[in-house]
Amino acid sequence: MLPFFADLVMRTDEARREFENNPVVLDAVANGMTVERYRALLLELYHVVWHFNPVCAAAASRVPDEQRQIRYFLYEHMHEESGHEEWVMNDLAAVSVEPDVTRAHVPNVHTLALNGYNYWAADRRHPCSVLGMLYALEVIASVYGGTFSAAIRDSLLLEGERGISFISSHATMDAEHMIDLRKVLNTLTDDAAREAIVESTLVNFHHVTRIFESV
Repeated sequence: MLPFFADLVMRTDEARREFENNPVVLDAVANGMTVERYRALLLELYHVVWHFNPVCAAAASRVPDEQRQIRYFLYEHMHEESGHEEWVMNDLAAVSVEPDVTRAHVPNVHTLALNGYNYWAADRRHPCSVLGMLYALEVIASVYGGTFSAAIRDSLLLEGERGISFISSHATMDAEHMIDLRKVLNTLTDDAAREAIVESTLVNFHHVTRIFESV
C-alpha cells in the first residue's frame, strides 16, 4: 500500500493539472494580469484567507482523540497563518484598493462555494477533510506562487514585494509547510478520513480554478 501522501498526490493529480493547464491560469502565470483583474483576484483571495483559520478551528474542534496529532498540527498551522488576511489587504492597498472597500467586498459565487464546502466538510463530512484544503492551497502557492508573483510584478511595474507580498511569501512558506503536511498525512490509517481528504482536495482545486476564471 502506498503511503497516504503519495496516494493523495496520485488520485488528485488530474485536478491539479486542470488548474495548471487552464488557459486563464497559464496566461496569468506567463504574462501577469491587468491591475483590474489583479484587484479582483486579491479581493476574492482576501475572503479565502480570512476564512482559512476559522475552517481549521471548526475542524480541530471535531477531531477525535484517536487522531489528536491532526488537531495539534492544525493548532500550530493556525498560529502560523494568523493575520495573513492583513497581508492581502496591504497588497490591495498597494494597488489602490482601500481597506474599507476590501472589507465590504462581497465574494463571488465560486469563493462562496469554496468556503461553504470547507465549513460543511469540516462539520458534516469529516474533520480531517480540512487537510485537503491545506494540500490544494499549499500546492498552488508553492508550485505556482513564485512565477505568478514575478509575472504580476513585471506586468504592473511594481517595486520589490509591494503589492505581491502575500503570494510571493507563501511561495516559499508553503513549500516548507508541505513537508510537515506530508508527515501528518502519512500518520492517517482511517479510510473515512483519507477519503474525505481526497474529496476535499478535488473540490478545492476545482473551486480555485473557477475563481481564477471568474476574474
